[in-house]
Amino acid sequence: MSDIDDLLPGAPPLPRADRFNGGASPNAIANGHSENFFEFRGVNKGFDDRLVLHDVSFVVKRGQTCVIMGRSGVGKSVTLKLLMGFLKPDSGRIFIDGEDVTNFTEAQFEKIRLKVTMVFQSGALFDSLTVRENIAFPLEQQPGLGAADIDAYVEKYAHSLEVDHVLDKLPGELSTGLRRAVAIARALAQSPEAILYDEPTTMVDPIMADHTGNLILRLKEALHRTSIVVTHDTHLAKKLADKIVFLQEGKATVFESWADFENSTDPFLHNFRMQDELIPALDVTL
Repeated sequence: MSDIDDLLPGAPPLPRADRFNGGASPNAIANGHSENFFEFRGVNKGFDDRLVLHDVSFVVKRGQTCVIMGRSGVGKSVTLKLLMGFLKPDSGRIFIDGEDVTNFTEAQFEKIRLKVTMVFQSGALFDSLTVRENIAFPLEQQPGLGAADIDAYVEKYAHSLEVDHVLDKLPGELSTGLRRAVAIARALAQSPEAILYDEPTTMVDPIMADHTGNLILRLKEALHRTSIVVTHDTHLAKKLADKIVFLQEGKATVFESWADFENSTDPFLHNFRMQDELIPALDVTL
């Protein structure tokens, strides 16, 4: 796949993050960007009497793809909501691009969400707008883009995510997998510096899950955006992860590579990997 941020004929460039192959680029740091894009420092979060995250700390460097794993209900999606400002930590600090956002107001987080976007499980598309209109929505907020430019970009993003054949359909007419692909196209149209994916392969069949994972991998290789992927899918994690944050009973264990995670001698982690690896084969057989 070619770089989907390449300019289209006759269209002005969209704002974009610095390009590099992992880690912080010299240009990014020189321009005042932090080498660490996301950081949790001793974060705690609970609901009622249940502590979901307990003293969680991890760092995601600029350009890395971090996969957050664990069983259901361990706080994976809560972590993303904390980063987006939808939830506040009970204690600890959260940094985005070197800036302490722990006590940011909603108005301050609106600026953060211009450079950090999230792809929800549901897709969170506008039901009354077509696929074309959904992808165009963030482009319409950018100055200097005319109608022809927006149309050209929509076509390019749709082609890159393989949804150009459904541009005139409504989200309700699409499968779960196609809705997620459209949501990723809309997220890219915002030209973010970082993308958060919440369970991108859940509730779809193994073939569509593999296809979605391959799309995200191609985007990673082409754009090198900082990303966090929340999943319990070990196949997706192995495909994408530069580092792993595994959540269990409120605690986080950080692995700096998939190999480190796979070679862990922890019996729980071994059992987690083995059980998940059986799921696609069972689904395909049935």
